[in-house]
Amino acid sequence: GDWEAEDTYWNSTEFLAWLYNDSPVKDKVVVNDRWGSNCRCKHGGYYTCTDKYNPRVLQKHKWENALTIDRYSWGYRREAVLEDYLSIEELLQQLVITVSCGGNVLLNAGPTRDGRITPIFEERLKQIGRWLSVNGEAIYGSKPWTYQNDTVNPDVWYTQNSTSKAVYGILLKWPAIYTVILESVKMSSSSKVSLLGYGPLSWEAV
Repeated sequence: GDWEAEDTYWNSTEFLAWLYNDSPVKDKVVVNDRWGSNCRCKHGGYYTCTDKYNPRVLQKHKWENALTIDRYSWGYRREAVLEDYLSIEELLQQLVITVSCGGNVLLNAGPTRDGRITPIFEERLKQIGRWLSVNGEAIYGSKPWTYQNDTVNPDVWYTQNSTSKAVYGILLKWPAIYTVILESVKMSSSSKVSLLGYGPLSWEAV
């Protein structure tokens, strides 16, 4: 791996010079920071810094949260038990916070030695897919908003649609009393609130 030697050992800069100047994908390619033990969080089109990197605040440089469904391994483990896998709630928390803070998510599901994806990994991926089928417009093509985390409600994270400028407040926990108080959003008389997958909601200033 890149951590075993500096970029000069791998001749990384030579390869990158070719990649960005002469390769067939030079106008489309993006490179992370894993091309030498001295490069992480310092050089690259986007930073990964460490595995499971999630600073939970907006970063000045594009970044990625590379994590695994299995808490302890990037590969397949026959001895793993249910508690070793991230729940769908934990995975969605990582997804929402990462996107709110301007990052990408790389999610790993370790296959068996013959290339199969086991049912627990399949279930988690399908659960994320179902959530995105309802809430995807708050994720795909979004960008960080003025605030990332609500100032009084820590379970709410914000994104903004790059085109419409609509602001999305994503709740990580369903409110017990079916009421959500938001401090960071300043409403006007013409403001509208809706729940994705449901429709318009009533709101009032407090």
